[in-house]
Amino acid sequence: MFLKKVIILEQASDGVRARALSLFAARAKRTIGIPGEVNVLITGSHELQELNLRFRRAKKPTDVLSFPSGSGQAAGDIAISAEIAAVRAAQLGHSTETELKILILHGLLHLAGYDHESDRGEMGSIETSLRREFGLPDGLIERTHDGRPASTKPAGQSGCHNSTATPRRPGLNHNGRGRL
Repeated sequence: MFLKKVIILEQASDGVRARALSLFAARAKRTIGIPGEVNVLITGSHELQELNLRFRRAKKPTDVLSFPSGSGQAAGDIAISAEIAAVRAAQLGHSTETELKILILHGLLHLAGYDHESDRGEMGSIETSLRREFGLPDGLIERTHDGRPASTKPAGQSGCHNSTATPRRPGLNHNGRGRL
């Protein structure tokens, strides 16, 4: 099923095509097996910092946040910082659009119930496999666990986060703390 609008591009970056991101998100969503609507907000670091403070009580910007809906109609929402994605893409030598796809994939896996902070590598393994299938470079989990220099993680910025504190698994009814 093709969704009407998956990507909300509040902050544009050079070479980023909303349609390409929307098609990627729809394909990744189907591949992962996520039922329901998913909205992806691509915005600025200030907005991500506000969301991070509101939902995680962390007063710093982050690259991606996931918000499971808990309803059958919608899988949830993903919020991404275009600024952090652009900086990281430049550091790693690929396009901002590619970095946004990596962040979308990571957020979708959180919406599917995976949590790399507590699943003993399950999410990382699935993300690696999907990244290869989609032709994407290293994902977020690999970057933080492979001993890569700190320069790949911009100073003062945290990594990805799921808005819920409890680990979840696919197929269960997930209750997040709220929708965007």
